[in-house]
Amino acid sequence: MEQSAPTRIAVAQMQTGIDPAANAAELTSQVEQAAGEGAAMLFTPEMTGLLDRDRKRAAASIVAEADDPTLASAREAAARHGIWIAIGSLALKGEQDGLWVNRSLLVDNAGKIAARYNKMHMFDVDLASGESWRESNAYQAGSDIAVASTPAGTLGLTVCYDIRFPALFEELGRALCDIIAIPAAFTVPTGKAHWHVMQRARAIEASAYVVAAAQVGKHADGRETYGHSLVVDPWGEVLLDLGGEGPALGFAEIDPERIAQVRAQVPSLANRRPVATSRP
Repeated sequence: MEQSAPTRIAVAQMQTGIDPAANAAELTSQVEQAAGEGAAMLFTPEMTGLLDRDRKRAAASIVAEADDPTLASAREAAARHGIWIAIGSLALKGEQDGLWVNRSLLVDNAGKIAARYNKMHMFDVDLASGESWRESNAYQAGSDIAVASTPAGTLGLTVCYDIRFPALFEELGRALCDIIAIPAAFTVPTGKAHWHVMQRARAIEASAYVVAAAQVGKHADGRETYGHSLVVDPWGEVLLDLGGEGPALGFAEIDPERIAQVRAQVPSLANRRPVATSRP
């Protein structure tokens, strides 16, 4: 889709819990509000439909994509209100027996699925705070990038921990993405240390807008997330920061002229060259 004028987007900062029905209702409310305030697209966080670190309990609510109630609600709401939705991610049954996928889905304004992306990089870490996470024990990693045309420009999809792996963003830069979605459920320690600087760096590297819808606060499963949903422009300027206090809905504009200005001023995408690796 050719873009000439700025496009208004909405960013949902959520405090998703362990009840999929409640989470779906909250998403529907956000869609209605975003559309009512003139947004062409709504971006939501990682794990929009269910955030539950108790995998035994979560298993009862994780279904195939075709059966997911949050996705069904989002598709119906998108069609009813005529708005696109970049669902940060949903936990869904995968193709590999016994494993799930952490899948980002782009829904168009007719309620159709326009793109899918399975999170590539699994969050397997032991933090100094004592928190330990082993995402690969339950989730199957994705292998393909996803890029799609939207009302706001060419959108590249990523999820949370992906932000730490520049090769993925190198590929999205080669695809000349205008926007990169980085939905997240960042922990508080890593968020305080790295969230803002990494989001700004990814925007600068790709000469693109970054839209990072985030989970926030204390969740029903006992975890605490950092929040600070961001929109960063191609120069690395923070246009929107929803803070770390609680759920919120914010708005920003994606301006194609700003992208063109930055890419003309610092043409790093055009100047990029392959890097040869030599070993002794």
